[in-house]
Amino acid sequence: MALRFEILGRFNRARAARLILPHYECQTPLFMPVGTQGTIKGLTACQLEDIGCQIILGNTYHLALRPTSELIDELGGLHKFMNWPRALLTDSGGFQMVSLLHLADITEKGVTFQSPVDGKPMLLTPEESIHIQNRIGADIIMALDDVVKTTITGPRIEEAMYRTLRWIDRCIAAHKRPHEQNLFGIVQGGLDPVLRDICVRGLVKRNLPGYAIGGLAGGEDKDSFWRVVAQCTAALPEHKPRYVMGVGYPLDIVVCSALGADMYDCVYPTRTARFGTALVPEGVLKLKHKAMTEDMRPIDPTCDCMVCKKYTRAYIHCLVTKDAMGSQLLSYHNLYYMMKLSRNLHSSIVEGRFPEFVCQFLQKMVMNNPTTNKMISMTMHFSWYIKKAIDGHNFSYLYLLYHMLRPL
Repeated sequence: MALRFEILGRFNRARAARLILPHYECQTPLFMPVGTQGTIKGLTACQLEDIGCQIILGNTYHLALRPTSELIDELGGLHKFMNWPRALLTDSGGFQMVSLLHLADITEKGVTFQSPVDGKPMLLTPEESIHIQNRIGADIIMALDDVVKTTITGPRIEEAMYRTLRWIDRCIAAHKRPHEQNLFGIVQGGLDPVLRDICVRGLVKRNLPGYAIGGLAGGEDKDSFWRVVAQCTAALPEHKPRYVMGVGYPLDIVVCSALGADMYDCVYPTRTARFGTALVPEGVLKLKHKAMTEDMRPIDPTCDCMVCKKYTRAYIHCLVTKDAMGSQLLSYHNLYYMMKLSRNLHSSIVEGRFPEFVCQFLQKMVMNNPTTNKMISMTMHFSWYIKKAIDGHNFSYLYLLYHMLRPL
């Protein structure tokens, strides 16, 4: 296996680790920005290095359509093609079963998509997904799984879980570069704890380099979300990386890290940037708001990213309403925020101050809402409740408190 995972520190179930991949040595917890077709919109590879990005996620389905995996392979692999010296992860294409459901037909053989580019059918089997990813050359490749929305109930959930287990064996058999690329399996089973348990046990038997928790962040309530993560992380191997797919909200990352997860990805930081929204310690800052017109402060006075050092809210407000550069600057800042959050999680666990970090993180978000003065008495024992949540691995109250007190 072309992967080493060394745990450097713990606080209860939270852990900080060193993840050594063929192209880069990473530290976890870590967040991966989504570069669907080998690019983060508006940002260069050099800028992503400056930000501190460790792994970029690319998408097998979209890269296979354009520019094609054959061309990427011919030109030396995706690392060389996009001039990215650090690690890459490629999604299997399974997520498109949800995002392109109206274009997909799912059978035991695989998934047939109608191309959104030219309308032609494309059959993505477990074998073809792996062959495409072998040509692309990412450090971590994902098994093709049968993905359904978490809001769906009934027999389809069970069907998808068992198909995911059948497909993992086909993915393993098709994988031609196991010493250069690390194949992760994906736990499915919806919100059903019995199905999740069956899937976890089935995947662990395959002794894969790492494991992902899929089928979440699709509209389910937070109480169900964290309980599924808690169940899966508790059952997955201690000495292997754990990846919660599609998670990008900062609070969710903090909670999942407390539960023992290591890796995350989401379009949220860059997508919300394109709508003129910045991530800040207090939550979000909407730069399109009229109040930003003459605000000469940086986005976040405590941030030391290039954008906060050089540009004002007023300037970015002007850009986001008229110029694409506004979304580029906000994408830079938002990804910097996510990388800093990851680094802070890592150091707080290693240094044994994880509960204090979580307390400070949440207090910045909830204590800045002027409408919550009447509720301040509820926060007098804020740190006690947070420590209780972390010690007992029960985050229902924490999410409830956040939604009651968060800024409007």
